Amino acid sequence: MAGRRAADWRFPTPKQQRIEDTARKIAEAQRRRVYVDDEDAWWASVLADSRAETNRPAAGRTLAEMRASELKVECLKCFRVVTISREEALRRYDGGSLWKEVTMRLLADGCTSRTGRHEEDGCRPDFR
Repeated sequence: MAGRRAADWRFPTPKQQRIEDTARKIAEAQRRRVYVDDEDAWWASVLADSRAETNRPAAGRTLAEMRASELKVECLKCFRVVTISREEALRRYDGGSLWKEVTMRLLADGCTSRTGRHEEDGCRPDFR
């Protein structure tokens, strides 16, 4: 049964009315929002922002782009950690060297976790 009056089911409760009012206000605010017409210009401005550079993976950065004074790399297999100062890394390797290549050289002297298969032997650096 609907209620005492025949038309009770047609009227929203006060809570439903507040929800509908909130939804209406949100829809109006979205319609008033200004959208960028030129998507390429928007992406260019986002990528030009200096905060966008922090999301770039460390493996793809060069040594010159690394800002930490102490650089660490850990092997995912044997959990060996190699630490090197940024200045020492710049002296040993070129500033344009990728951090991924430098980590492979630092961990190249062998992994303590050996499988016996050539393809699987060696350290796997963690770039987090």
